[in-house]
Amino acid sequence: MKVLALDFDGVISDSAVESFIVALRTFRVLEPESELADVAEGLTSIEADEIRQHDLFRGFLDLMPLGNRAEDFGLALRCLLAAEAVPDQRAWDALRGSEDPEFLSTFHRVFYLEREALRGRDPAGWLALLAPFPSFINVIRRRRGDCELALATAKDRPTVDRLLDAYAISDLFDSERILDKEAGVSKQAHLRVLQARTGVPFAEMTFVDDKVNHLESVAALGVRGVLAGWGYNGEREWRLAQEKGFRVCDLDDVEATLF
Repeated sequence: MKVLALDFDGVISDSAVESFIVALRTFRVLEPESELADVAEGLTSIEADEIRQHDLFRGFLDLMPLGNRAEDFGLALRCLLAAEAVPDQRAWDALRGSEDPEFLSTFHRVFYLEREALRGRDPAGWLALLAPFPSFINVIRRRRGDCELALATAKDRPTVDRLLDAYAISDLFDSERILDKEAGVSKQAHLRVLQARTGVPFAEMTFVDDKVNHLESVAALGVRGVLAGWGYNGEREWRLAQEKGFRVCDLDDVEATLF
């Protein structure tokens, strides 16, 4: 392994609550007459630990592994509002394919405006919603000399940079090795850009993500995929990953698995 590429959300950063809150605020802006608007008003003013216990958040968390980008949060909330069952990736993809493209593109745009508004109004409170996974950070810091480290994320670059600084790990990632949402819609696009920038063959890269569909995408290139079992996934994703030949690791065995 010459390059270790990492997803950000669910691998380095525990960002589910922040994504949920920003998604609710976005939904409220776009569909103010929805019954979710009142729910959003109440949930965005309580503590993160309380949010984690809410049924709506748990449903949102269950759908997170099926999506890719910010607009998928809007689709997840629409599913939950309609009490629509989404049992697997195939059902999600079909549902996404039938969704209004205008809603998806608008949700994507407004989501980042709402995130910036939240961050600007209460920087400390916003940051408190985004704890790192410290034991994984310890691993990559300890093994930084064993390979090149890179990020392949659907997050926006300003947010990534702020969080890397907050987690005190900016020094681990060369700027050219940070591929944000502008690199492309799929993680395959991210890894293609990374390969072009590093010159490292795909077969000598490992990619860690918490979503099986992302691992499938990069596997087509010959990249080794590893599912982060500490991310936003559960037994459904663990079984699927194993069926497809991907290693599933937790924080106890990730160092031995990767290195």
